[in-house]
Amino acid sequence: MSNLNHERVLDVRHWTEDLFSFKVTRDSAFRFVNGQFTMIGIEVDGRPLMRAYSMASANHEEHLEFFSIKVADGALTSRIRHLSKGDPVLVGRKPTGTLIQDNLLPGTTLYLLSTGTGLAPFMSIVKGPEIYERFEKIVLVHGCRKIFELSYGEKVIANLLKHKLLGDLARGKLVYYPTVTREPFRNRGRITDLIESGKLFDDLNQPPLDIESDRLMLCGSPSMLADLQASLRRSGFLEGNHSASGHYVIEKAFVEK
Repeated sequence: MSNLNHERVLDVRHWTEDLFSFKVTRDSAFRFVNGQFTMIGIEVDGRPLMRAYSMASANHEEHLEFFSIKVADGALTSRIRHLSKGDPVLVGRKPTGTLIQDNLLPGTTLYLLSTGTGLAPFMSIVKGPEIYERFEKIVLVHGCRKIFELSYGEKVIANLLKHKLLGDLARGKLVYYPTVTREPFRNRGRITDLIESGKLFDDLNQPPLDIESDRLMLCGSPSMLADLQASLRRSGFLEGNHSASGHYVIEKAFVEK
């Protein structure tokens, strides 16, 4: 396990019956770009059991934070849902991922579109000052089924807006738009439908997507990714990656599982 760091759990918080976040220690040599993911796991029967997790913490923070769904029969999540302070955790030493600024062409407005735990990499991104230096406006959209599933994101954003160093930047440029699909709420509907109908832009007093100025990052459920990618392609938007920058990027390494 020479490619893994041995860390310890610092804190665990259960937000709902199905969602929790946890913080772990961070090796001083571990470096990453906001928006990336790494492999996280535990040792089972002498062997590492791992899966990909985006960092929800920013690269300037001393700890690492992760946001996870609980899957009753999941090989790893059925175990790590029981983590507690002091427990050992394995962290891969090689972060990677496509949700980074360098994979996008220059633009003025950045849309971060997420569902469920796909919110995690965007928590990392909005807590980094560099995103506010590059874009004039950042629109963070988080879609969930029920209102209480928004609680983690709402808490992180509230803390960010009060941050003594980043608060002014975020208050001036960050727009947070939570939406739910199965309960009455001020913003209701699937992200794809809100974009197609124009309601998202009407609510935000923003013009429809413009290929010349708008850039997008997508992370979440397979259906959301497929639908949005198809829509963006029809509009001429090009996908970016490590080889060539584009109008939008998608994290394909993992989805909610």
